[in-house]
Amino acid sequence: MQNKGNLPTRQEIPAEYKWQLEDIYPHDELWEKDFQTVKELGTEIEGYKGQLGRSAATLLQVLQLGYQLQQLNEKVFTYARMRRDEDNANSTYQALTDRAASLHTEVHTALSFMEPEILAIPPETLALYRQEEPGLAQYSFVLDELLRQKDHILSAAEERIMAGAGEVGQAPANIFKMINNADLTFPPIEDEEGNEVQVTHGRYIQLMENPHRQVRRQAFNSIYSSYRKLQNTLAATLAASVKKDVFYARARKFPAALPAALFGDNIPTQVYDNLIQTVHRNLDSMHRYVALRKKLLDLEELHMYDLYAPLIKDVKWELSYPQAVELVKEGLAPLGTEYGEILSRGFNEGWADVFENKGKTSGAYSWGPYGVHPYILLNYQGNLNNAFTIAHEMGHAMHSYYSYREQPYQYAHYTIFTAEVASTVNESLLMDHLLRIVKDRNKKLYLLNHYLEQFRGTVFRQTMFAEFEKITHEKVEQGQALTPALLREIYRGLNTDYHGPEMTVDEDIEFEWARIPHFYTPFYVYKYATGFSAATAITRRILTEGTAAVEPYLGFLKKGGSDYPLNLLKSTGVDMASPEPVQEGLDLFTQLLDQMEELV
Repeated sequence: MQNKGNLPTRQEIPAEYKWQLEDIYPHDELWEKDFQTVKELGTEIEGYKGQLGRSAATLLQVLQLGYQLQQLNEKVFTYARMRRDEDNANSTYQALTDRAASLHTEVHTALSFMEPEILAIPPETLALYRQEEPGLAQYSFVLDELLRQKDHILSAAEERIMAGAGEVGQAPANIFKMINNADLTFPPIEDEEGNEVQVTHGRYIQLMENPHRQVRRQAFNSIYSSYRKLQNTLAATLAASVKKDVFYARARKFPAALPAALFGDNIPTQVYDNLIQTVHRNLDSMHRYVALRKKLLDLEELHMYDLYAPLIKDVKWELSYPQAVELVKEGLAPLGTEYGEILSRGFNEGWADVFENKGKTSGAYSWGPYGVHPYILLNYQGNLNNAFTIAHEMGHAMHSYYSYREQPYQYAHYTIFTAEVASTVNESLLMDHLLRIVKDRNKKLYLLNHYLEQFRGTVFRQTMFAEFEKITHEKVEQGQALTPALLREIYRGLNTDYHGPEMTVDEDIEFEWARIPHFYTPFYVYKYATGFSAATAITRRILTEGTAAVEPYLGFLKKGGSDYPLNLLKSTGVDMASPEPVQEGLDLFTQLLDQMEELV
């Protein structure tokens, strides 16, 4: 394990393993200049209030200015937030992030008049404007989408209030983030050699993969004993977030929080319900996998802290970061020469922030403002799972690179629904590459188990999270309070259902809801499961059809957010309005399980 002792400071991380945020702003003074420009543009655009219906030329001018403002505001906010993510205890970037968040709200407030005014233009007049002014053609999808949202857009005065409340609405997520990343610490444990190990977010899964059960048990207890102590605070924080979701849904005249959350992607609620129902119909395969895990580990009782333990003995798959990078590049070779060249540039030109340091935001993500190359944040721990994380985040980054390059700002930001397709295609291609090149039987078993774990973690686990979100939001909509006891009861019940009779559901797992950041972004996690299913189908096509499938896939990446997600995916031959892709993925899970049982 890397860095078993105290975490290094930010200054102790070598420069070649840090992202180059200087590509956004070479120094903070330029950030400050743009910060002031954003405020000035905000004042300028507010001067157009009441004028959008005057002429086609005015409408075009305001749309152009509005997106110029949003683009610069995004750059200001992204830089400040990513600098803070390097070290959440850095007071300089705490302050810049707070200022950027306030500015973000100011910008949304300044822009809040636009949608109501555009919708107030008589439809026949708006249609005439679009015929008269050729420049409005580049905003066709924007205008069509706005008309679709008409029933949920409020008056100008109400939209201004909603925009102004945006910063307050972010309070639960921000409070959770600071508790989870800056304030919360976990008791140290002893590893198998008797050395003291500081438990951190970044190390937790690696500790759960430790072949020594006492290490896993200690790490599990270290994490959840800490969340248990904060259960009242974190339950109140999560409840506030759910109430916020319900409030916004009702304010915008949606029947519930779920359709409100899916509306932006134009996703019917049956896609969400189909996912949960299809997974429930296939839980017998998940229970069968749990039983196999129990058998291979030779345990009388399988506990929650045994879920990540390696099933195949004497297989250590440690990878240095450079080794992982080369492996990822090899695995993604089927995507073509240009894709590979851009990927290499990303690894060599400061896109990635690689290692964990004190105060750094946990987990991994891809982000970056339009007009600059994308970035990925990692907390690399030197194992195969982390190599898959690199492939995953570079999938997001490459999606951003292509969509930023090919689309104007207003269409460059793809939705999460399609984003998880790009990241998971990369993971699937890497897995196929490894299964082809690895000859050792134990390593093949290891890979099969890893693939099964991807299904467990991405389809079954994320669907369980999605069901938890659905239940908690429905409870609040029915007037119930999300007490710690109720949250524990819901979460324990779901774990029992999903893992089946061969699993001993430890009491401490009842507190896992308290540590899941995605719960503060409503109805987000189901997209991991749908994305995985879509990606599985796309990957099969790429591997069997070659260029004939690669070209439409790259075309999909280049389209960014220029159409609705279901339509974009249809261009690759995948119809997510049907439950079939989810069922196809779960059928593959069962086939992989068959193969593993045959080999053992």
